[in-house]
Amino acid sequence: MAMLKPKEMAERLGVTVKTLQIWDTKGILKAHRSPTNRRYYTEEQYLEYIGQPASNIRKNIAYARVSTHGQKGDLKNQIDFIRQYANAKGIILDEAITDIGSALNYNRKKWNKLLEEVMDNQIDTIFITYKDRFIRFGYDWFERLCKVHNTKIVVLNNIETSPSQELVDDLVSIVHVFSCRLYGLRKYKSKLKADESLKGGEKDDSGSEGQALSKQGHEEGS
Repeated sequence: MAMLKPKEMAERLGVTVKTLQIWDTKGILKAHRSPTNRRYYTEEQYLEYIGQPASNIRKNIAYARVSTHGQKGDLKNQIDFIRQYANAKGIILDEAITDIGSALNYNRKKWNKLLEEVMDNQIDTIFITYKDRFIRFGYDWFERLCKVHNTKIVVLNNIETSPSQELVDDLVSIVHVFSCRLYGLRKYKSKLKADESLKGGEKDDSGSEGQALSKQGHEEGS
């Protein structure tokens, strides 16, 4: 959603900035306030005031993620960094989403809901501090998915919000998953070896084959 300065809003409405200040005071058209207490307006306010539907306005989303509850403090750092960037660019964030879960987990509810909104063409821009805040592997694929729906992902590349320990945790998780699978395969192989019915079948087959060869040799000798 675009941020409009009082002068820009006044020009659009054909009034003076002083009139906007009076309207703000009387509650006719309330202005928003920036962190530095400056007035600003939104595109949605403008459309609403002139009687046009604002349903086609798409959202700007800040998305922050950490792997564990012990890292919750870093969620605030990510959102604060994104807000500073957005304010400097004159961008209004419609929503800030904070998520807790591994970047290897594709079942994060908030993340999936965000992707659903992307595919419903409700999202204009997603702001993240680093690529792995969104997903650890396959980022390029998800970026292309968003692009198909005219959604842009802005990566701010703030390395401080991508702790190396989290990468280590994710790698350990990968090793653990594959170790469990290898253990399962070994266990399955052991069960096959211990299966008496399979052993009996092999013995019968080899025994029958041996008897057939013995009989054939006896007949040829006689």
